[in-house]
Amino acid sequence: MAEKLVSTEPATGAEIWSGPVGDAAAEVAAARAAWPEWAANSVTYRMETLRRFANVVRARETEFAELIARETGKPFWEAKTEVNSVVAKVDISANAYSQRTPTSRLEAAMGNKVTVRHKPHGVLAVLGPYNFPAHLPNGHIVPALMAGNAVVFKPSEKTPATGAFLVECFHEAGVPEGVIRLLIGGPAEGKALAAQAGIDGLLFTGSVGAGMALHRQFAENPNKILALELGGNSPIVVWDSPDLKAAATIIVQSAYLSAGQRCTAARRLIVEDGKHQELVDEICKLIDRIIVDHPMADPQPFMGPVIDLVTADILQDRFLGLMMKGGKPIRRLDRPFEERPYLTPSLIDMTDAKDRLDEELFGPVLQLIRVKDFDAAIDEANNTRFGLAASILTKDPKLYDRFWANVRSGVINWNRPTNGAPSNAPFGGVGYSGNHRPSAFYAADYCAYPVTSVEAEGARSVITEGLRDAYVPEPE
Repeated sequence: MAEKLVSTEPATGAEIWSGPVGDAAAEVAAARAAWPEWAANSVTYRMETLRRFANVVRARETEFAELIARETGKPFWEAKTEVNSVVAKVDISANAYSQRTPTSRLEAAMGNKVTVRHKPHGVLAVLGPYNFPAHLPNGHIVPALMAGNAVVFKPSEKTPATGAFLVECFHEAGVPEGVIRLLIGGPAEGKALAAQAGIDGLLFTGSVGAGMALHRQFAENPNKILALELGGNSPIVVWDSPDLKAAATIIVQSAYLSAGQRCTAARRLIVEDGKHQELVDEICKLIDRIIVDHPMADPQPFMGPVIDLVTADILQDRFLGLMMKGGKPIRRLDRPFEERPYLTPSLIDMTDAKDRLDEELFGPVLQLIRVKDFDAAIDEANNTRFGLAASILTKDPKLYDRFWANVRSGVINWNRPTNGAPSNAPFGGVGYSGNHRPSAFYAADYCAYPVTSVEAEGARSVITEGLRDAYVPEPE
């Protein structure tokens, strides 16, 4: 009997989906067989097929959002915004394809023309995360299909039902079954997919540990594209902000949306020592009002549970570790329902702690760090191996200019949260946050490769240097 993967609701523990574990080699073989015909279609044909996909998702919005909410634990209102992002990705990708990978023709010497066109890689593997199990893999899949690639998609083993629903919508819209394949499984199937000789590249969103393992695995395969979208340890700096209530709201949104399970979530709050208490008080007022509940609850919660019990246990252990290093809890990471993975939003002062860990605590944990001046704030913002997102809340545009110029990050915001990056702009980080393959609007760049052609309607050439004089026989 084939091994099965079972998905359960974090909020209740109830089973919501099960399916057989797939075979990576078989899925890649199916995609390779289907790819040539798909690639031979015009880009207009592929775009129109994907627009039908957007219509399918739009028609099934409520059903899709309910599944995402149940499988991830995120509130229903938030799951609906994710479905809307899936729909919007098609038009954004069409615009990106036209802007980032257009056909261009230039005049050259001797009446020649230089033409630049783009080709698909072939078969691309996509490994998706659990926090945005539809939107983030879709951000790779849509531009990959639009460029003419076939795709083998392995969703996170924690959210396979959402992955299966997404692929079903592609097939319902007319994307051939061989062109997008679903691989169900856990880490072993992910490793097997990455190792397949039949893939021409891999597009990954997930943890830095898994990303580094893939980077090592692909080191001897420079012929294959590897796009890594990894995690963060993002700072949010508050300096002379005139509206503390607004600042507190932005901080809470940055740190606790999706129960802190966003790669762009603020992990470190950097403030001026001695001028921080009123801001902390405003943050705590909001924290104390946050509803943590079932994703379908009424009234709707701000936060649901984290993805599973193991994750909740790890986060609680990490929070205890912060305290043991000298952190002083302002709001503790509590477990309101011991048998389920609900966590309350936490805030801990790490200013006097020793040996602060530079890691992504993927949950509702915000670390407060007090500094003496703005130069120290910039130094602290850069005190990380990561470089995904950063924000500054200040009334002074000159401070923002200094922050922008000196902070190492792929997303730098002013008076806005660290999260909620726009899909019509590039998205990616530096350092341990990626490998310089920004996604979102720039995903078109890694889904096709440029081909330069020098073209002439007839063969014509002459060699002007380096030849001996032609032999001319003497007349008889």
